[in-house]
Amino acid sequence: MSATSCVLTEEQLLCCICLEVFTDPVTLPCGHNFCKSCIMQHWDSASQCQCPSCKEPFYKRLDLRVNTFISEMAAQFRQSAGKSSSDQQVAKPGEVPCDICTETKMKALRSCLVCLASYCESHLKPHLTASRLKRHQLTDPVENLEGRMCTIHDKPLELFCKTDRTCVCMLCPVLDHKLHEVIPLKEEFERKKVELGKREAEIHRMIQERRLKIQDFKHSAKLSKEAADRELADGVQVFTTLMQSLEQAQDELIRMIGEKQKATEKKAKGFIQELEQEISELMRRRAEVERLSCSKDQLHFLQNFSSLNAAPTTKDWAEVSICPPSYEGTVKKAVDQLEETFCKEMRKLLHEAELNRVRQFAVDVTLDPDTAHPALNLSDDGKQVRHVDVKKNLPDNPERFNPSCCVLGKQSFSSGRFYFEAEVKGKTRWTLGVAKKSTKRKGIIPLCPENGQWTMWLKNADEYAALVGSPLHLSLNSKPEKVGVFVDYEEGLVSFYDVDAADLLYSFTGCSFNEEIYPFFSPGLNGGTNSAPVIISPVNHTHFYKR
Repeated sequence: MSATSCVLTEEQLLCCICLEVFTDPVTLPCGHNFCKSCIMQHWDSASQCQCPSCKEPFYKRLDLRVNTFISEMAAQFRQSAGKSSSDQQVAKPGEVPCDICTETKMKALRSCLVCLASYCESHLKPHLTASRLKRHQLTDPVENLEGRMCTIHDKPLELFCKTDRTCVCMLCPVLDHKLHEVIPLKEEFERKKVELGKREAEIHRMIQERRLKIQDFKHSAKLSKEAADRELADGVQVFTTLMQSLEQAQDELIRMIGEKQKATEKKAKGFIQELEQEISELMRRRAEVERLSCSKDQLHFLQNFSSLNAAPTTKDWAEVSICPPSYEGTVKKAVDQLEETFCKEMRKLLHEAELNRVRQFAVDVTLDPDTAHPALNLSDDGKQVRHVDVKKNLPDNPERFNPSCCVLGKQSFSSGRFYFEAEVKGKTRWTLGVAKKSTKRKGIIPLCPENGQWTMWLKNADEYAALVGSPLHLSLNSKPEKVGVFVDYEEGLVSFYDVDAADLLYSFTGCSFNEEIYPFFSPGLNGGTNSAPVIISPVNHTHFYKR
């Protein structure tokens, strides 16, 4: 059969009751065809026999026989449709199945809002070819088609009532939603679509915010662990050193007491040996005396009496004694000494731990040539500064210090904590610290916190002072060769450290930082003995404890 004839017979081969290709087709006297089982069931449920299509009545139940010609045509069409439907997909979980398939449910391609059924490719054909079915409203396959129908009027839900915030059919505004604001479903759909898009964007923003928060929490946890590890390492080192000091003090106490005891034992042993020798000599003399006293030989007796009668060579032991050494107060003295050692050790260890902590906030500082006095010579990398006798011809811009021989770092800080180190080895004068951005650049500058500088200096090779207004003399244990400067902006703290000795030199507290602050350097005038530069040193972050 040609393709054209197949298309022409498709409408003729459909039962208008089951909408399927005829099974055992029968023809009524009016000329309409039906499946035999469909028409019989229809008549069984009806009060009279009539044609379902044209309503022509029959006064008695007809004896219907299968129309063999139509039956053969239906069989051939069914075979052809079976081949074309072999490419159809079986409905998977979550997909809408065809409502007409009886055995294997195929995937639905469209749903009919009039028939309230979903159809696969094969069962959809009547809606694409039959003229009366083409008028039905088809949509993408959906489940629960009954939910798309108005429960009151049994019509498709095509409108939206803004008053009641519900979907309604075409009859609802006339009957049940009078005077309500009703708009097409599509209009509300587009409006809600835009609203949903905004909500989606908002949710996406919230997700991104929370992901960033997670990263922030992870970073905080990482920083916390790093800080905990550093603190733990410092603590272990501190207590290890203290325990070593305790063991050394204990060993020293045991050694001292032992030495006293051994000295006493040695002295007693020497006296005992000497006494035992005298006893042996006396016992020998006593034996000789006893033998002589028993002698009957008068001549022998008299000849030996004088030698035996002489006093033996012995020491007068009446005044000889051993005074046991006094151990009273030995432990207390050792504990007092240990306490003093502990205090010194604790201060040193705490300073070392503190220096290790602040070194974690090291920043890379370079010198700003625009602020340097014309008599200051800066290295190309901006890490060294020294005073020279010949001034350079430089523009006297507002940022430049003049006549004070100072220079600022390029980097500014307005929050947080930072630390840098400067080498001052071989110098007899220098000034280091930090200064406000608004610090005075021209004229004589009295360095003090009130003028926006927090600094300390060295003068005359061995005079150290914190510049708190008038110089506050600092008595240092050693001459620093490298000075560390630490600033905690929020805490208002500026501290100076002797890096090599791990010793705190001085701290400014309660500082008022209300603007940007900069590292501050002055190498001091040359004068022939102060030619060494101030060098900004790279910070070694490793933990160190000098013993």
